[in-house]
Amino acid sequence: MDLPDGLDWVRGSPAGRAWLAALPTWLNECTERWSLRVGPPFRQAYASLALPAHLPDGSAVVLKLQYPDEESRHEADALALWDGVAAVRLLAHDPGRRALLLERCQPGTPLHDLAPDRALDVVVGLLPRLWRPAGAPFSPLAREAAGWIDRMPRAWERAGRPYERRLLDAALDLLTGLASSQGEQVLVNQDLHAGNILAANALGGDALGGDDRGPWLAIDPKPLTGEREFSVVPMVRGPELGHSPAAVRHRLDRLSTDLGLDRDRVRDWTIGHTLSWGLADATVFPEKIEVVRWLLDGD
Repeated sequence: MDLPDGLDWVRGSPAGRAWLAALPTWLNECTERWSLRVGPPFRQAYASLALPAHLPDGSAVVLKLQYPDEESRHEADALALWDGVAAVRLLAHDPGRRALLLERCQPGTPLHDLAPDRALDVVVGLLPRLWRPAGAPFSPLAREAAGWIDRMPRAWERAGRPYERRLLDAALDLLTGLASSQGEQVLVNQDLHAGNILAANALGGDALGGDDRGPWLAIDPKPLTGEREFSVVPMVRGPELGHSPAAVRHRLDRLSTDLGLDRDRVRDWTIGHTLSWGLADATVFPEKIEVVRWLLDGD
């Protein structure tokens, strides 16, 4: 099977190799079940195999076969709750194969193709429509934060202490205080960066996504229930709209102000979550570590 380069990492574990071995069968079964005509995979995939497809009536859709990680386990539940409001619509779901049939955003241009402030205008219009009251089956942010607190010191040691101990200590302290003092719990997405919002102009809507169906829709949620301040963390830290101290602080200031969020809590969640995602097994992500340093040292 022709896999995107971004999925090469799954070959490094027994679970990943088992998933790869099952993919051809699952792809054939889903294609038959939903009567799809599929094309070559999208090349920008990192955590799933996604293919453009068409239904028998000619409708453009996406077939997505998820890598079975925990963070995306409830993607289908989140999409079902949003029901097409500010997010791509879920058309069908096969839980056993972790397969999702989704409407296709067209033209599918990523949000980071816009100028940074124009992109932030879109985020400000989009996020409030994604903040839905939610409970089970979504994992609470407080529970996830407890897991990050537990795992981060061990991951740091195993990776050879790749960054200063002070960064780790600061993140652990901040996460401990944040998790127990949250505001109202809503559905939040811990991976809503500027590559996970796509143009869907064919669905209509005004220039900033002012109605429910476009022209910009969220995709690929990794959902949790938590306070609103957490939901902008991926956009603050993400390099897609510029990777520099000034760019990170501008996104922090702009999103906090325009969305009526507590800036200090947004900053602190960004530090804690970004450092927790700064290591994966023995792989260090320097851009994320830089964001933590910038916010701790210069904010």
